[in-house]
Amino acid sequence: MTIPLSFGLVGAGWIGSFHAETLASRLPGVRLAAVADPDPSAAARLNAPKTFADPLEMIADPAVAAVAISSPAATHADLVVAAARAGKHVFCEKPMALTLEDADRAIDAASSAGVALQVGFNRRFADDFAAMHNKIADGAIGTPQMLRSLTRDPGISADVAARVKPWTIFNETLIHDFDTLCWLNPGARVTQVFAQADALIHPALRDSSFLDTAVVQLRFDNGAFAIAEASFQAVYGYDVRGEVFGSGGVLVAGREPDRAAPGNTDLFADAYIAQFAHFAECVRTGTEPSVTGRDARVALDIAIAARESVQTGAPVVIDGVLQ
Repeated sequence: MTIPLSFGLVGAGWIGSFHAETLASRLPGVRLAAVADPDPSAAARLNAPKTFADPLEMIADPAVAAVAISSPAATHADLVVAAARAGKHVFCEKPMALTLEDADRAIDAASSAGVALQVGFNRRFADDFAAMHNKIADGAIGTPQMLRSLTRDPGISADVAARVKPWTIFNETLIHDFDTLCWLNPGARVTQVFAQADALIHPALRDSSFLDTAVVQLRFDNGAFAIAEASFQAVYGYDVRGEVFGSGGVLVAGREPDRAAPGNTDLFADAYIAQFAHFAECVRTGTEPSVTGRDARVALDIAIAARESVQTGAPVVIDGVLQ
């Protein structure tokens, strides 16, 4: 009988709670061994065999073979490095890091330790997006020429928005779209980014650098154009869609707006589960995950360029992107 892969989870917030349930009961061959969160009551709610206030103590626990990181974004890179140095396989929610230097540290740590590192770009595991990717890779629509990806969250209150970190719309929301667009244009590299963003939902927060609405134009080295857009207030529900127009046709993924789900764990429940199934299989077989730290770095590089473009009002050229 195969020994279950024991996970330690860092971060017991809303997405961490969903991941905890997945690791505890939704997948054969894996188990939730421990949870670390500075709020003891949050960790206790997940009914893990062990709870920790300090994630480093949990990472050091020999009962933990793999670490799932779903803590705030600013903590991700250091936790990836700590887990890798402890010899633990690592699944990290996006973004893996907030600077390219930290992304490189995380990638290097996992590579040096010989552990698996997968990043949570869950759209790659959604059936409709995966089918679109496979058809593009098989040449079903020829060469991609125009691509579009959008993310619209159901809404954000003014008090919550006031606590959101600056540039979150690029670092934590549109980073999904940046990864998706690169994945749907196989073998191509983003060379230029032009972004516009504003506070249209809560204009009073504009001066605090809170941006809730954004459109980003990408240019690829194969000539393709792409548009990524995001809003934090789609009153009809969570809305994620993609489209790729090619020299031989067009493909689409995602629900129509009037059927949008109330939240991302509703719309992408199966994809969230499938990404962990893939990660566990990679650990068992010693193969590299299909969504790597290098992919996370590529998406982050675009996010950083988008921020610079908003600040300067001009396109930003990306050189030497690791793709």
